[in-house]
Amino acid sequence: MTIFLLLLLVGLVAGILSGLVGIGGGIVIVPALVYLLGVSQHTAQGTTLAMFLIPVGILGVYNYYKAGFVDIKTALIIGSTFVIGSYFGSKLAVSLDKDTVRKVFGGIILLISLKMIFGK
Repeated sequence: MTIFLLLLLVGLVAGILSGLVGIGGGIVIVPALVYLLGVSQHTAQGTTLAMFLIPVGILGVYNYYKAGFVDIKTALIIGSTFVIGSYFGSKLAVSLDKDTVRKVFGGIILLISLKMIFGK
């Protein structure tokens, strides 16, 4: 799979999870950039903030960008499918009962936290 397609997939999955259970940026995109693409933790965080630049963190992005930790191209590619994924994820979430959404949210956070703690 090319890096471009992988970035699109990361954006789509993060968007779906954002719409489904309200997570995506730090919980999905940062670990995906670190573990799937091998970027540094700082660059993953700076790039993710760049994706959210206007609605969330323009000042945070500025600091990461000044330090050289933002990949603008990657942020734009992931952001393009994140928007689409969040739409479909939210459609799914509102069709599910609250307990199911809560369990999906908790399971995703647990899996990612175990990877971050025990993974390489």
